[in-house]
Amino acid sequence: MALLDGKTALVTGVANRWSIATGIARALHAHGARLCFIYQGDRVRDEVEKLAAELGGSRCYPCDVRSDEALAELGKAVRRDYGSLDALVHSIAYTNKEDLQGKVYTTSRDGFSLALDISSYSLIALSNALVDVLNDEASIVAVTYFGSTSIVPNYNLAGIAKAALESIVRYLAYDLGARGIRVNAISAGPISTASSRQVRGFRHILEMVASGAPLRRNVTPEDVGNAAVFLTSDLSRAVTAGVHFVDSGFNAMGIFPSAPAPAE
Repeated sequence: MALLDGKTALVTGVANRWSIATGIARALHAHGARLCFIYQGDRVRDEVEKLAAELGGSRCYPCDVRSDEALAELGKAVRRDYGSLDALVHSIAYTNKEDLQGKVYTTSRDGFSLALDISSYSLIALSNALVDVLNDEASIVAVTYFGSTSIVPNYNLAGIAKAALESIVRYLAYDLGARGIRVNAISAGPISTASSRQVRGFRHILEMVASGAPLRRNVTPEDVGNAAVFLTSDLSRAVTAGVHFVDSGFNAMGIFPSAPAPAE
């Protein structure tokens, strides 16, 4: 059953075939959505265009989310080419590598501003640029992580930026709710991507989830994509302002067993 027939979605944050955004895009396409993408810089352009061609020849737009002029141009281009949008997927994050190590109190002012601008404020900026393009009862979905509300060593500034992102989700949900537009976040479990591997000790995080989470496994981009299908479909018309965990239940654990519990 195709849940997104007739819907158009803009997907951000594709860097390569392992990206969470790629898993989301594939799932949306599999359920009938028409897609478009943005990318920043030639470094990822080829990967984004390759995926777009694979998923129905979707359009790709260059866009630096730190530029108000670029965002305004994006809004015009999407209206010209697609008329309107039914969904916006925000899967953008960036933190300087040095701010994922050491102590939080050594974070530079410039590094903090950059991380919050790209990882958090970009959701506000994109929503503002596309607010007149989004249909009533559209859906905005952001990707976040457990480190926003709990201590994940070495996640540091990235976790602070995700905390801001989740707060933005709630306030946008209120501001856009009168139009029936839902705003939600998916808190994805750790997935081996180019950005996550910058976090020192990431392999240990994967091992902890695989052994200690209730489902005893890590999640995949496809798992996150399936949740995004629900949140962008009409099945979620009364779901907004929430952070929805797709992490095999890891977020619910308080004390972690030293070894997997025996099967009943």
